[in-house]
Amino acid sequence: MDMESEPPGKMSRAAAIKRRCNQAISFVWGLNVTINRSTFGRMFRLKGSGHPNEIQDANFSTEIRAGLTTFATMAYIIAVNASILSDTGGTCVCELPYDDAGNCANNMEWTMCKNEVKLDLITATAALAGFSSILFGLLTNLPVALAPGMGLNAYFTYQVVGVRGQGPVPYGLALTAVFVEGFIFVFLALTGMRHWLVKIIPGTIKTASGVGIGLFLTLIGLSYGSGIGLVTGAVATPLAIGGCPTENLSPNGECATGLMTNPKMWIGIVFGGLLTASLMAYRVKSAIMIGIIFVSILSWPRDTPITYFPHTDDGDSRFAFFKKVATFHPIQHTFVAQQWDLSGANGAQFALALFTFLYVDIIDCTATLYSMARFCNKTTNKGGDFPRSTVAYCTDAFCISMGSLVGCSPVTVFVESGAGIAEGGRTGLTAVVTGLCFLLSIFFAPIFASIPPWATGCTLILVGCLMVRQVTSINWAYIGDALPSFVTLAVIPFSYSVAYGLIAGLFTYAGLNALIHLVTIVSRGALRPRDHDLKEYWTWKPAGEKPWVVRALFSSGGGGSRFWGDEEATRKKKEEENKSAGAAAAAAVGGLEEEEEKEPAGSSGSSYGSSLDAARVAPPEHADGGAVPVPVVVVGVGPRAETPSPRPFRAVH
Repeated sequence: MDMESEPPGKMSRAAAIKRRCNQAISFVWGLNVTINRSTFGRMFRLKGSGHPNEIQDANFSTEIRAGLTTFATMAYIIAVNASILSDTGGTCVCELPYDDAGNCANNMEWTMCKNEVKLDLITATAALAGFSSILFGLLTNLPVALAPGMGLNAYFTYQVVGVRGQGPVPYGLALTAVFVEGFIFVFLALTGMRHWLVKIIPGTIKTASGVGIGLFLTLIGLSYGSGIGLVTGAVATPLAIGGCPTENLSPNGECATGLMTNPKMWIGIVFGGLLTASLMAYRVKSAIMIGIIFVSILSWPRDTPITYFPHTDDGDSRFAFFKKVATFHPIQHTFVAQQWDLSGANGAQFALALFTFLYVDIIDCTATLYSMARFCNKTTNKGGDFPRSTVAYCTDAFCISMGSLVGCSPVTVFVESGAGIAEGGRTGLTAVVTGLCFLLSIFFAPIFASIPPWATGCTLILVGCLMVRQVTSINWAYIGDALPSFVTLAVIPFSYSVAYGLIAGLFTYAGLNALIHLVTIVSRGALRPRDHDLKEYWTWKPAGEKPWVVRALFSSGGGGSRFWGDEEATRKKKEEENKSAGAAAAAAVGGLEEEEEKEPAGSSGSSYGSSLDAARVAPPEHADGGAVPVPVVVVGVGPRAETPSPRPFRAVH
């Protein structure tokens, strides 16, 4: 008897489990097909939705899983961002003078206020990440999540506002600068300047920035604060091997004793790393989620060597928050805390903060967004185009301004989005799911803020591995491209900043290639590098699709067209020339056929029929939509009696 038709009572337990698993798989598959074909699926261009540009490898269940994975790797930002930003004190006033321990004169009141600000920022971070990710996913259909950026929040806290608000710019003015910065970014996106910035960055450096982000993620995953704690800072060397329990760390952050003996690190490596990688090898769905959840559950019980809640002040505080499970804390101190009085010294402080954030954010946010779009195969060419790029840049900029209203540092695309992309995320539904999880975490923040860093550390390392694979696409054949690319991918992780790495790479590229170009000109080509022909082409006039504002204002071929598309204009001109040449060739072929019809059967020209049929082939389309020029081969012209019968030929593509 067929096992599937046996009554449940007569089945073995294994057969019953197998049957139920098959039923569950069938149900999920049927649900996928139903939702993919619905209006909802068409909105996100899921497989089978019927949309002209549907994404073949995008399924509803895969997008849900990818969104959960992205959230799991980003959930740490809820607690970490609040912890970093609260060091500024927010709107709390630290009265001088400091005591011998460096505390405020009103230390008790300031500490109580700071703790309330931290709770405010937990709510603000979760709400902002949820709002930004949902909006970005709906408007751009990219599997990319947004949240207050790591690195940017540290820059905001420790270099702009300062600990206890003792930096060069007050907290309120810094938030005002962030608010204005967002709308400046909107203007730059609408006018195309943000596109232009991406497009003029050499392609090899853009590829290197993606590799650098992969190494950046790897370093985060290896660190103590956000990873498994395998490496740590040192005095004699920039980095040193770690792996010791946190209580064995010296005041300067080095492991005094107990190298590689931390059980938390080993739990993360074995179950968060090796187990997850093994599941990925067998293409098990939700492999990354399984590793994160398993390690987290192992780390929650107290009185174990791997607990996330040790019996310390910090551990007790985390456990007290964890026990609440569901709670909501309204924003009281940081909501609309901007300072708009720019008179006197405030104006100079505001300008300092604004330009500081502008030059850091515009490179950091733009480069990360391009790298994530490239990682999920959404870029259309090496020029930096990807679908709805203008909308993406504007949405990102708008969310920066909205973040300042709740007291947060600039929002940016999160490199941890790569985890969801690696899990199969291909559409904005991934970002929407991540955003919904963040909104849910407003009420369940105690749970989501209690995912330990060693649970997600190896996930970041695995994603870094996936992103580093594109290193082979860097142009290593020419030193003018290879060295700047290497500087970019090296400085990004070691400076802990995408912006600084890209600035270093661009500086190296400009300096090195300018020097080579100068020597070549002065020597009149005599000292031209031998492998200069292997250099990757670069132009400051970008090609590709123009922003809609530029298309609207310069659609008739004005200055915008000349600025935005020297390559595009050249390609269109060549297409028109090809069409004219094709028409002339067709006319010549027609005349030749008429002459052939007049020839007696079996004449020497009888082989021309198949040749002409083969020649009448439509020009193939280029990858960017243009026609590839087809050389027209003309043979046998002249008195046929004097020439031998030519062999059939084909059009040369």
